[in-house]
Amino acid sequence: MPLRFTRWLPILVVALSVAAGALPAFAQTAAAPAGPTSSLLPTGLGGPEQWTSPEGLSSALQVMILLTVISLAPALLLMTTSFIRILVVLGLLRQALGTQQLPPSQVITSIALFMTVLLMTPVWTDVYEQAIKPYTEKEISLEVAWERGAAPIRRFMANQIQLTENGDDVYLFLKYMPGEIDSETGELPEYAYFDAAENERLVPLQALLPAYMLSELKTAFLIGFQVYLPFVILDIVVASVTISMGMLMLPPVLISLPFKLLLFVLVDGWRLVVEMLLESFQYI
Repeated sequence: MPLRFTRWLPILVVALSVAAGALPAFAQTAAAPAGPTSSLLPTGLGGPEQWTSPEGLSSALQVMILLTVISLAPALLLMTTSFIRILVVLGLLRQALGTQQLPPSQVITSIALFMTVLLMTPVWTDVYEQAIKPYTEKEISLEVAWERGAAPIRRFMANQIQLTENGDDVYLFLKYMPGEIDSETGELPEYAYFDAAENERLVPLQALLPAYMLSELKTAFLIGFQVYLPFVILDIVVASVTISMGMLMLPPVLISLPFKLLLFVLVDGWRLVVEMLLESFQYI
């Protein structure tokens, strides 16, 4: 008998034994009378009638909403932080340097995340101390925990909107919210970002969140313009020199890129940009 067949003989015997043991069970299943389709399903899942009932649709919608919130929670959490401004500025800096995909997007995103954690630690600490910890210890209800937890984040976003003087963005979104415009005067009432007085309303989060994101984009592009300007001037100087020397076929980028990298390293550009970003976030 060949050696190869001898090696596979025990495995073949075991497979035939398993198949022989499964034949009686298969025969009993085939001989059993055919039942309804729902009998093939696990007993806890119910059938089509239960799935299409009002209770079944309600539970299905709840599961779908829960999965949607869980999948979008990290993105929504980042949108309430300093992540937007930092990521946009670092992306514009990479374009200004002209290094194509260097540093990689993963590196820029990681730097933005670490800076965001550094800046948002006081805010998240307040959220934990005022809302999460009392709620886990069953001292407050879920509604009170939500109000207390949203207050530090609301204050942070409001501070950045006020410091950048982008309060008009809040009223832009308030005008399109139903029920916010006074039916008698046709104007918006007095609003407060936090600690509202008796004659004031708190700005709803539905308007504060997009207004904050729009404000952060404006601020990020303003900072990006300041970062971009020195490199544009250097590109213009190099292009003028190459044209005056008659080197029309030589791309100015090939010459300006080493000079931009050298200038950026000599002035410690990464430290200056990161320091400027950290100082742009202030607390009132």
